[in-house]
Amino acid sequence: MHPMLNIAIRAARSAGTLIARSCEQLDIVKSTEKSSNDFVTNIDREAEQLIAQTLRKSFPGHAVVGEELGQQGPADSDHQWIIDPLDGTSNFIRGIPHVSISIALKVQGKLEQAVIYDPLRDELFTASRGRGAQLNGRRIRVGNRPELTGALLATGFPFKQKQLLPVYSSLFNSLFPLVADMRRAGSAALDLAYVAAGRLDGFWEIGLKPWDIAAGELIVREAGGLVTDFAGGNNQLKSGNVVAASPKVLQAMLKTMRPHLTEELMR
Repeated sequence: MHPMLNIAIRAARSAGTLIARSCEQLDIVKSTEKSSNDFVTNIDREAEQLIAQTLRKSFPGHAVVGEELGQQGPADSDHQWIIDPLDGTSNFIRGIPHVSISIALKVQGKLEQAVIYDPLRDELFTASRGRGAQLNGRRIRVGNRPELTGALLATGFPFKQKQLLPVYSSLFNSLFPLVADMRRAGSAALDLAYVAAGRLDGFWEIGLKPWDIAAGELIVREAGGLVTDFAGGNNQLKSGNVVAASPKVLQAMLKTMRPHLTEELMR
């Protein structure tokens, strides 16, 4: 295992211990609303500090970009860690046991290492560029479904950008009749990890952030899948509009979605 991946796993497990313990004592969790329908807790911030401290202790020359604390370390570093300390905060606040920690490393702009950790199920999804993807040390692969018929897809509602609901609804309505069912569980990182493990056949969402996508993107790719923006390009980390699936299912998803996309969502 790559030494940088080992450190990332150590950081994820440390934060996971804090989150799991806090899930059993929700009375100590204090939440505030960062913006409309977007919540953060004291546990999010503590978990991010734990992760950042672990990474920067081992790699003081690396930059760390987190959802809650912003950027730490040299902005011009070739090595950039992208972290989401608690993906699924709304679930966490309500005691819904579906949350994750996401850590990715970019080296000279390329994703090289990835960890997604579910501390409540003790499921660790990992990947190193060119070395495949694993779940708790066992190799995982995306599903081999050849078409949308019978597929199980996941999505996320644009709850932070409700002005996008009409176009989101149009996209949903185009896909839903063609598939077996659709899921919305509340953690984009876990949705991507589940695509990599073959539990889901595909995933799509509007308006995510880089820390929601980065680790999952590498894990899906290393599991044999594809991750693109809505136009089928590679702008998903900037646009936040992401589609992930096995190659055949992704092609079918993009074809179905394309007639319903606005010019903005095609960027």
